[in-house]
Amino acid sequence: MFRECSNNMRRFLAVLFIFSLTCSLWLSYLPLPFSYSKFFQIVVAQRPQATQQVEKGINYYQIGNYKGAIQEWDKALEAYQKTGNSANIAIISENIARGYGALGEGEKALEKWEELVVYYKNSGERKLLGRALTEQAQAYSSLGQPLKAIEILHGLDRVRTENIELKKTESRKNTALQIAREEKDKKGEAAALGSLGDAYRKRGNYDRAIECLQQALSINEETYEQPLLNSLGNTYTGRAQRWNLRSQSANKLDIPKADEFKQNAETDYQEAKNNFQKSLEIAQKKGDSFAQMRSLLSLIQLSYTSREFRIFDRSEVDRKIQEALVLLKDLPNTRNKVYAAVDLTNLPAVDSQEKITSPLTQCISPRRITDIRAKNLLEDALKTAEEMNDNRSKSFALGALGHFYECNGNNQYETALRYTRQALLAADQKLKARDSVYLWEWQIGRIFRKQGKSPQEIADAYQRAYLTLEEIRGDILKADKDLQFDFRDVIEPVYRDLAELRLELALQNENKLKVSQARNLQTKQVNTNKTSKNSLKTQENLDSAIQTIDSLRLAELQNFFGNDCILAAISKQAVNELVGEDTAVLSSIVVDKGVAILLSLPDERQKVEWVEDNGKIIESQIIESEIKKFRDGLKRGQSPIKYNTGEAEKLYQWFIAPFKNDLENNNIKTLVLIQDGILRTIPMAALYDSKNKKYLIEEYALATTPSLKLTAPKKLNTQKNSVLILALTEESSISGKIYSALFNVEEEVSEVKNLFPQYKDFVDGEFQPSNVEIELEQNIYPIIHIATHAQFGTIPEDTFLIAGRKNDNDPDNEKLTIDELEIVLRKVKGGSRAIELLTLSACETAFGDDRSALGLAGVALQSGVRSAVASLWTVADASTSILVSEFYNNLKSGKSKAEALQAAQIKLIKAKEYPEVNRQYDNPYYWAPFILIGNWL
Repeated sequence: MFRECSNNMRRFLAVLFIFSLTCSLWLSYLPLPFSYSKFFQIVVAQRPQATQQVEKGINYYQIGNYKGAIQEWDKALEAYQKTGNSANIAIISENIARGYGALGEGEKALEKWEELVVYYKNSGERKLLGRALTEQAQAYSSLGQPLKAIEILHGLDRVRTENIELKKTESRKNTALQIAREEKDKKGEAAALGSLGDAYRKRGNYDRAIECLQQALSINEETYEQPLLNSLGNTYTGRAQRWNLRSQSANKLDIPKADEFKQNAETDYQEAKNNFQKSLEIAQKKGDSFAQMRSLLSLIQLSYTSREFRIFDRSEVDRKIQEALVLLKDLPNTRNKVYAAVDLTNLPAVDSQEKITSPLTQCISPRRITDIRAKNLLEDALKTAEEMNDNRSKSFALGALGHFYECNGNNQYETALRYTRQALLAADQKLKARDSVYLWEWQIGRIFRKQGKSPQEIADAYQRAYLTLEEIRGDILKADKDLQFDFRDVIEPVYRDLAELRLELALQNENKLKVSQARNLQTKQVNTNKTSKNSLKTQENLDSAIQTIDSLRLAELQNFFGNDCILAAISKQAVNELVGEDTAVLSSIVVDKGVAILLSLPDERQKVEWVEDNGKIIESQIIESEIKKFRDGLKRGQSPIKYNTGEAEKLYQWFIAPFKNDLENNNIKTLVLIQDGILRTIPMAALYDSKNKKYLIEEYALATTPSLKLTAPKKLNTQKNSVLILALTEESSISGKIYSALFNVEEEVSEVKNLFPQYKDFVDGEFQPSNVEIELEQNIYPIIHIATHAQFGTIPEDTFLIAGRKNDNDPDNEKLTIDELEIVLRKVKGGSRAIELLTLSACETAFGDDRSALGLAGVALQSGVRSAVASLWTVADASTSILVSEFYNNLKSGKSKAEALQAAQIKLIKAKEYPEVNRQYDNPYYWAPFILIGNWL
């Protein structure tokens, strides 16, 4: 695009390099991070009009009028293109790219930077090439592709190389960091390191992010000190939140380091505070009002995020808020001023115990500032947006006003609706910038609910929000790892509320249909059209409810694992195409009202029932309590005392009995379970039919999947398979928690070897991730059998398999996280889909934590294998060896995976009939926790 410029042309250029790093997410209500970038190169040239247009564009940019800036620069660009002024074309193109970045139009920004990178490569201007690569990387990072950014900035052979030390000699050739160091460009090096830290933070690699940002600070480039400190503060905040989650997870998993993790969280929160405070002090010295506001809001937000650690006192926070309110008055009219006003009006009172993570969807009561002052601030923000003629900030100001009146109630809902509809009209309707659109559509739905509008009107509003969110959800979740912490407030409620509304509409139509049928019987007349219409509406609403909750399960998994790996497995087939003629799907939906169970039959008929007791819907909290009793009873059941089936009978009556006639009339043999929330943590196999004196597994083969969209049932030949065996027999230790020796694993492994003579095994010290990776790159193993402790926690970091010790002096064993397992298996010769079955025979989930169950449910999907067999708790006994042996034998005889596991479990249930099986193995403690995940054929 650009022609090289001569050395003479450079004499006419005066370049001012004012490079400010992309600042971290600091406006809490924006689902996507907001980027601040000031990298101006002012051109002094022979065309005065073009020069004026460039400078006018810079002035527009500095006050936040990015569209105006781009328009002026486009005019100047056209002038220089006519004269063939390559240097000026490049410089102006850089500023246009930054303008698009500030507007949130990442694709356009990236397109410009890619053109500029090519130009600087061809022109041989290495220093400018390095800086352009840094900007290109930031554009990728803003588009939710931080790994691509890391590759451009530092180089990347594979994901694992994220953990290498960042020594000066290590960055690969022609990366932004390598070029800056080669050219001794200190500004460029600091910028590249800062951008690299930002990219690592977005991937959740906080340790590496901190290392990069601290290295950038050590270069002592004054221009970057303030934004780097702010970025460090945000990174420490993210790591503190992670430590706090790990502490909570450790408590549930009885890991001794729970207190240590909590102390780490407190330390990081304090570091975040220190960095934000330093950033504020520098901004105050420079008189940079925008930077001051950024740092003040970061400190204020941190005071709420870290509230349980008490690193701020009340008076300190009050002072910061007052400083921000005073500063707000004097800020020039910019988009940032509008956003700051919205932030400040949505601060909860100090003594409020409510967790506020999404201020524009949660009602703040009471507010930190008075309602009158909040209203005035929002009205002033709206005036500012209107004066700037900036639709995006105008949309947020209007939407925030609508939310203000929504939460105030007192018959102000019509005012709330008026503002919200205006916000929707002003919102950017472009696909990549629709983050505000779903907020206002959702807000309309909530207001309709409070007004008591018809269920159909409410559902339609939620449906619009859902459809918008489906289009942008992937971009929102990929853009910033920190959003994982707030998923359940920012995104999940849209799905659950819509599913509940659709179920209510389906039941209303079903009742109308029953009334109509009863009336027809009385009058002996049949209104076929009306009956057909009600029946069709019922089906449509049930389909919508299932689709909505299925989408939520995909979102939950994507949120838990923090990547798009699971999306590659999505099937576009309809439910009836996925299940066979003797297979039915039982889905659960947990909402505040209670738990709904949906049955999908092979003939496409569907039926929904709320879990009830004597005709009254049981609250989900009560169901959760009963589920806990059920599982606790199962885990205590290893004693010789006869198992009490009372809780199992109750749950059977709730979840299965309402559908028993439908299952029998359709000759169902296999039940595919798609569980929601706390139901993911229970072994459905142990539900007990007191009438027929049978456990559920005796009536149906069972399989579980997070979503039918992530399942592609296809029966493969499992009779002639080789197997890779990974096993740990010795006592092991991770983070201070001792895992008992698995004494019967040796016998279990021996059984697997007898069944599959073509095997390779790595046991104890030989069971190392590196050995497994090398083996799988060279040979295909359709079955991988892993006999070791596996832990599933609240976050992926606490979800891992325990491998052997590298040497006897190591206090801790090696561990293979689910993310690392995915990396290894996706490099398998023939691809991970060549792996038909992954067996984990000694797992442990944190009960009561449905996020830990997400890790278990997603293990097959994340690793890319077709099916997984795992246990909900560790059964360190010879019973596991018997069950595994029976399962593989049944599989080799031609049974489906679900049928093979069913037959193995039934053998233990009938232990008293087999002399070779210990009589007490009929207790569900020994066989119930084993579940099949994924492909059941």
